[in-house]
Amino acid sequence: MEDTKAISLEELSNLNTNYLSDKSHTAIRHSLAKNKLKDVVYSLDDAINQQFTFSIDLPSLPVTNQKQSGRCWIFSALNLLREKIAKELNIKGQFEISQNYIAFYDKLEKINYTLETIISLLNEGANSYYRMFILQNGISDGGQWDMFVSLVKKYGICPKASMVETCQSSYTIEMNRLINSSIRKFAYEVNNLYKSGSTYKAIEILKKEYLTRFYNLLVDCFGIPPKHFDFEYIDKDNNYHIEKELTPVSFFKKYIGDSILDYVSAINAPTDDKKYNTSYTVKYLGNVIEGRKVTHLNLEMSRMKQLIINQLKDGNMVWFGSDVSRYNIRENELGLWDDKHFDYQSCFELDVSFDKKAMLDYFDSAMNHAMVITGVDIKNGKPIRWKIQNSWGNDTANKGYFVMSDTFFDKFVYQAAILKKYLSKNELEAYNKTPIELEPWDPFGTLAD
Repeated sequence: MEDTKAISLEELSNLNTNYLSDKSHTAIRHSLAKNKLKDVVYSLDDAINQQFTFSIDLPSLPVTNQKQSGRCWIFSALNLLREKIAKELNIKGQFEISQNYIAFYDKLEKINYTLETIISLLNEGANSYYRMFILQNGISDGGQWDMFVSLVKKYGICPKASMVETCQSSYTIEMNRLINSSIRKFAYEVNNLYKSGSTYKAIEILKKEYLTRFYNLLVDCFGIPPKHFDFEYIDKDNNYHIEKELTPVSFFKKYIGDSILDYVSAINAPTDDKKYNTSYTVKYLGNVIEGRKVTHLNLEMSRMKQLIINQLKDGNMVWFGSDVSRYNIRENELGLWDDKHFDYQSCFELDVSFDKKAMLDYFDSAMNHAMVITGVDIKNGKPIRWKIQNSWGNDTANKGYFVMSDTFFDKFVYQAAILKKYLSKNELEAYNKTPIELEPWDPFGTLAD
């Protein structure tokens, strides 16, 4: 750091003089005093992308609401499953599958996964990068497609009425903080046992004690997961139906079953370290230890779009993961993600737009939210905008539905669950090969929340 240069008082004075000499900054400063930054740079020069019309527009149930939690991947995945069940049974009105039920077991499995990982890293010492990564990040609400598949295959699903939301399931920050502090305390205690020469049996006893405490906390926060339930619904002909003494697993097997395994996680990663038509996994990424390994098939964006459109044309909605942290409007009746509607360059002379490869390499973007694609507008054989079902409630955007421009889609969509039947023979073969393992801090190890 000897050659680094500090800001001198003379340079600071010059910066101030230059700023005051440019009167445009006076108007910008005054505007920002009473308005959000994104509202000041908002542009209508490309207003065509705001239209809420789509050449392919699948009918769907009303949106759901994850509230103050990071369970978007669970909500959006369950939204896919509920459409299948509601269509098969001709259910009238809103129908939801319990997100709380899946979130309960996701937390429990993540805790177990993390405790076992900490134990497996004991011989690497306190300075292990992997150990530091695990302890720093802890567990969160977020997840990925294959993690969802592992949960529903093991624990099944149930109607929302069988395990309703609680204050804690809808507001998870305090619970997560408590869990992660306790995990770090476990790491401290188990490391002391290891250094003292204790047997692995003593370590396993400590782990079981912690797992018991964590289980009790989760039941306190989320409620008791149902073992049996009656499924009641009204069909569109106003007929009442009831199925008695179902279990979550029997309910899942009856209406979903192995069809959940027909989906493949496709990603678009245009970075030098990831080849197209190659499968990848991420070290220490998962929840259910014996569950499905997180596996991504890397495809070019043009191919991913083609597969998504093919799936939509056949009436199948698409679960997907994206970076939605920028270029968004959700306060009005529209709801929009469009990079062309925000002009930072004219106001601040800051060009924050660079290509997807660079954004991934320089940690400017990664997947952080999962939703469902329910429609697309195609002109001259090319997509123009996409219809997005979100899980932020029906009082945002267009009753909870958003428009995503195609240029935004290119830059910020990273993952989609694609049915195997749409993949080519070569793509399936690439997916089924042993995946290349990426480091845990790779951008494609981030979780949608």
